[in-house]
Amino acid sequence: MSVVGFDVGFLSCYVAVARAGGIETAANEYSDRSTPACVSFGPRNRSIGAAAKSQMVTNCKNTVQGFKRFHGRVFSDPFVQNLKSSLVYDLSQMPSGTTGIKVPCFYTDAERRSVIDAAQIAGLNCLRLMNETTAVALAYGIYKQDLPTPEEKPRTVVFVDIGHSGYQVSVCAFNKGKLKILATAFDPEMGGKDFDERLVKHFCEEFAVKYKLDVKSKPRALVRLYQECEKLKKLMSANSSDLPLNIECFMNDIDVSSKLNRAQFEEMCADILARVEPPLRSLLEQAHLKKDDIHAVEIVGGASRMPAIKERINKFFGKEPSTTLNADEAVARGCALQCAILSPAFKVREFSTTDVVPFPISLKWNSAAEDGVRTMHHLSPKCQYVIQKVIPQASGESSKIKVKVRVNIHGIFSVSSASLVEVQKSEEEEESMDTEQSTEKEKENEVLPQDTTTSAEEGKQEKKSDQPPQAKKAKVKTKALELPIENNPQWQLANDMLNLFVESEGKMIMQDKLEKERNDAKNYVEEYVYEMRDKLHGIFEKFVNESDRDALSLKLEDTEVWLYEDGEDQPKQVYIDKLVDLKSLGQPIQDRYTEFEERPKAFDELGRQLQQYMKIVEAYKTKEEQYDHLDEAEVQKVDRMVNDVMIWMNSKMNQQSKQSLAMEPVVKTTEIQAKTRELFSTCNPIVTKPKPKVDLPKEENPSEPNGPVNTQENPEAQPSGTEQAAADGAEAKPDMDLD
Repeated sequence: MSVVGFDVGFLSCYVAVARAGGIETAANEYSDRSTPACVSFGPRNRSIGAAAKSQMVTNCKNTVQGFKRFHGRVFSDPFVQNLKSSLVYDLSQMPSGTTGIKVPCFYTDAERRSVIDAAQIAGLNCLRLMNETTAVALAYGIYKQDLPTPEEKPRTVVFVDIGHSGYQVSVCAFNKGKLKILATAFDPEMGGKDFDERLVKHFCEEFAVKYKLDVKSKPRALVRLYQECEKLKKLMSANSSDLPLNIECFMNDIDVSSKLNRAQFEEMCADILARVEPPLRSLLEQAHLKKDDIHAVEIVGGASRMPAIKERINKFFGKEPSTTLNADEAVARGCALQCAILSPAFKVREFSTTDVVPFPISLKWNSAAEDGVRTMHHLSPKCQYVIQKVIPQASGESSKIKVKVRVNIHGIFSVSSASLVEVQKSEEEEESMDTEQSTEKEKENEVLPQDTTTSAEEGKQEKKSDQPPQAKKAKVKTKALELPIENNPQWQLANDMLNLFVESEGKMIMQDKLEKERNDAKNYVEEYVYEMRDKLHGIFEKFVNESDRDALSLKLEDTEVWLYEDGEDQPKQVYIDKLVDLKSLGQPIQDRYTEFEERPKAFDELGRQLQQYMKIVEAYKTKEEQYDHLDEAEVQKVDRMVNDVMIWMNSKMNQQSKQSLAMEPVVKTTEIQAKTRELFSTCNPIVTKPKPKVDLPKEENPSEPNGPVNTQENPEAQPSGTEQAAADGAEAKPDMDLD
């Protein structure tokens, strides 16, 4: 069972895996732990990750990046429409009304539901969606050994996560074995991308004046400028001097160049940097904390490396921001830890996590003219639940409605049930009839011998039955009526649409697999052409005659030309057949070379065994004790076998020495190995036969001693009964030691 944590960011993704030794960040096929969050669509297949990022310039119209902000939004959303014009690729409306891009993002209820759908489409079993700062807090706290006990005052730590597309902060209270998120705040529109865009805007204006170039009119040039500005931003975080920006053949074969330093960059982005403090201030207000209550400030995220951001965080809290966590991998590691805690496959230290939902729940009461429909919505008016059939009481009073809402482990809001509390007042006659019936039941109970007592309710009813009916009060009853709930599925895919996407994803995966196999088959042909052409004039030169070499060289040359012309885009089977055709000429040459290399080793092994068995036969003939137990007939069988194999080996070696290397070998390695196995199976059981065991004769113990005992030789010295027993006991142990 795999236990994996995913951190899908704006620019890159990280995958952490829980193993027996701890949490590890997985590397991709390029041995890189960071995988670009990028997808490129080609005519036949998709490219994902690093392969897609390499096509951002050459295939910019069909390469999608930065789609995290579209998660869970409808196509008609003003945010999507405003951003659509600035993208180099196109967005299209899907049948469900949502944009066709799905990668995890943990902001709103709608986006959380979209993430669950995306995980299901991708075939992932999502145990929990975690807020990024909560995952960071878990990765921080679970390894701490000095946390206060549950009875002591918790340790308060602030976590600041500034990524490429968003800015999030949270304050967390730690005790031993648990953490609790006290408050969160964020600015979803502030991140590293804003600094990149400011740089791009600056250089677009500069190049328009300096080189008369309209950069935004050329998507490829704009993508290249974004890439170079991102590199320049990272360099300015480590250097304060002037740094160059040079791009060759930028537009219209014009090379462009410029320079910028950190001071100029920070001045240019002063309004963006001013947005660092408001979420921090809001965080302390929500948690009702003072700056002195904060024990530490941890910063993560790619944009947190900028000195200007660190400086403002330090100035606000009066504490130097700590960087004990890996700024890029902390979120993925925290998610993997949470997954390991929830999974039965791992035994993890107990550590409870209490998260917080930063969005409120609002209620809307419609007028009676609208049939009394009540609406509840969470996060935004688009995510709403409509409670139907709400009617006033029979008396004209307003109805009382009980609504149960839930927030599950993913942070997704739902209305589980809604009921109308109906108040009913019963008639006096009806109540009197009920009382008489209860009295009759009491009398019946009194007749039964086993019932010795009556309940307090029965006594009370019996007492009431003695009163006149006109003195009784009307009885009030309450009845709960379940109300239907209508939810707006606009932010979540319907089951039939979700199944359609799962099927489409499966088809695309299969298409990607088939295209990869086709490309691999083509690469095998190309690889064989270049490899065989080099070897024909190298190590294979002695193993092929001139006519065969010329024929194969011509075949290889024709195949190379075909690969780059008619064979550029052919089915997989065509490449397989082409490779088989080439190997029909080249494989015999390669086999002769392989035989030449392996045949001496096989002859050496056969000769070593022959020498071994010849020595054993000679030792038997000289009557050595080690082999004197062997049967003479069997030894003669070994001798004959050794002689026959020796003659065969010498004959084959002589014939092979006279054979040309360009001809088929007289004997192949497989024949020599078969002969070696035959020799071993025939001779080895005979020469390794163990000696028979010889049974030694058993010694007979005499029943009585032949000589006289001490008491017989010296009767006067015979002790009394007690002394004799003591002496016998004392002499028993030495006798055993002597034996």
